[in-house]
Amino acid sequence: MALGDFGMICGMIASEMQQLRRNPLSVPITVDQYHQMIAAGILEEGQPIELLDGFLVRKDRSRSGDNPMTVGHEHVWVVYQLGELNERLKPHRCHIRTQQPITLPPDSEPEPDGAILQGAADAYRQRLPGPADVLAVIEVADSSLHDDRTAKQRIYAAAEISRYIIVNLVDRVIEVYTIPDAGQGRYASMDTLRSGQVLHLPTGTEMFVDVAVEKLLP
Repeated sequence: MALGDFGMICGMIASEMQQLRRNPLSVPITVDQYHQMIAAGILEEGQPIELLDGFLVRKDRSRSGDNPMTVGHEHVWVVYQLGELNERLKPHRCHIRTQQPITLPPDSEPEPDGAILQGAADAYRQRLPGPADVLAVIEVADSSLHDDRTAKQRIYAAAEISRYIIVNLVDRVIEVYTIPDAGQGRYASMDTLRSGQVLHLPTGTEMFVDVAVEKLLP
């Protein structure tokens, strides 16, 4: 399928999903059904979509004002920097994955730009990480900032993921959300970190891996 055709289809899906959300008769799909669709070839694995609240949503990694089908250069740079943190995390028996799915039953399977997971990568050779495996999720936000602050925050808080981090490329800050309130679908605490401050990444122990904020801001 040509990239242009897929972009058109994604646009149609997004439009239809908005209508379905307003339609009380719509039936969202579950994580299991999503996996069955991929296994059956209905959805091609690796396409830029993710399952959120039971709906297929195109991943937005573009720069504000650019073509939403593109990936912003700064976004790419930050994701690379996140991957470079692996060598610092592995001695603490955890690791970071970039832009890979995490399963949040019953109806979400987001693909965060970064996810710090307990244990070694080999622990996930036969399965996807679930909420109990995730120490922190990280989203790199430019044109997606509003959705990352709202829909993604709600999904991650409902899954009781203890730490949600947004690398905010619009305001050049890092937002750190903690104390998930699953019932309200939000985090009770939010700190804003700026250049010159330090981001503390959890390791599942009393130890944290400290990263200078400017190391993750282009």
